[in-house]
Amino acid sequence: MSASTHPPSRPRVLLDCDPGHDDAIAIVVAARNTDLVGITTVAGNAPLTSTTHNALVMRDLLGIDVEVHSGSSRPLVGKPKHAGHVHGESGLDGADLPEPTTPLDGTDAVQFIVDACHQHDKLWLVPVGPLTNIALAMQKDSAVAQRIAGISLMGGGSFGNRSAVGEFNIWADPEAAQIVFSSGAPIIMAGLDVTHQFQATPARIERLRAIGGTLAISLADLLVFFSMMYQRNHDEGHLQGGAMHDPLAVLALTHPALFERTNRHVVVETQGEYTRGMTVIDERRLIERKASNVAVLTYVDAEAAFDLVTAAVAHFTP
Repeated sequence: MSASTHPPSRPRVLLDCDPGHDDAIAIVVAARNTDLVGITTVAGNAPLTSTTHNALVMRDLLGIDVEVHSGSSRPLVGKPKHAGHVHGESGLDGADLPEPTTPLDGTDAVQFIVDACHQHDKLWLVPVGPLTNIALAMQKDSAVAQRIAGISLMGGGSFGNRSAVGEFNIWADPEAAQIVFSSGAPIIMAGLDVTHQFQATPARIERLRAIGGTLAISLADLLVFFSMMYQRNHDEGHLQGGAMHDPLAVLALTHPALFERTNRHVVVETQGEYTRGMTVIDERRLIERKASNVAVLTYVDAEAAFDLVTAAVAHFTP
């Protein structure tokens, strides 16, 4: 399967993120291939101060005129949980990144999300971190779920990475995730089953580095660190590089032909001693099963997807 470097359509997108190495790639892909109406930040891969700082860094590196608003610093229930064991303490360890030079546009991401849903028709919310901001927006304004075109999220899967069954974004705030999954909004889920197919292999990292320039070299350095941490945390030989989860939630909207998907009923476990944060995907073929509420991505053409990543980076390289 091949993919044009230009999207067949430019969906209108609000990106909610917790940068994060793969979030940084998602920002680049969204800036190139969508009508990006704003970026909101949430605590996740790192504390909120760091994820917000990192989003501002990426905005400056790309030179894009997009508002950035910071949001929730903790989950709906319990204490914040971060992923320094994967992303480093800053959230973007591994590269010598410049300090941001443009100011934060606001500190109320939830209100910004609500307002955007009313100001823009056919808006897609693309959360690639814990779902706290999205859930709070839905609680603040019950019309959000009906106003939007849908939600394309990175999270969940049939296996976990923070527990046997809990993927980080869902595990970090299961209560928020369950609000979102039960909202009635159309949902596309890029879970670990598909994102582990999309790895930052050494050859792919060198393709980025060969583009040259601050952006490409910085991203290559980031992915070297990210892949090192990923491989350190997995059985030897299991992965050829870090799993680049978050860009797939963007590409599922801009280049849907790259993916295979299946419609399933999905709920989030919030109580289990061993299963809290699990996305329970109903794979049964019983006639009397619940109606599907999620389009679960099951396959990605990884080479074609990475072609789009490199094209996006090259676009923002002088």
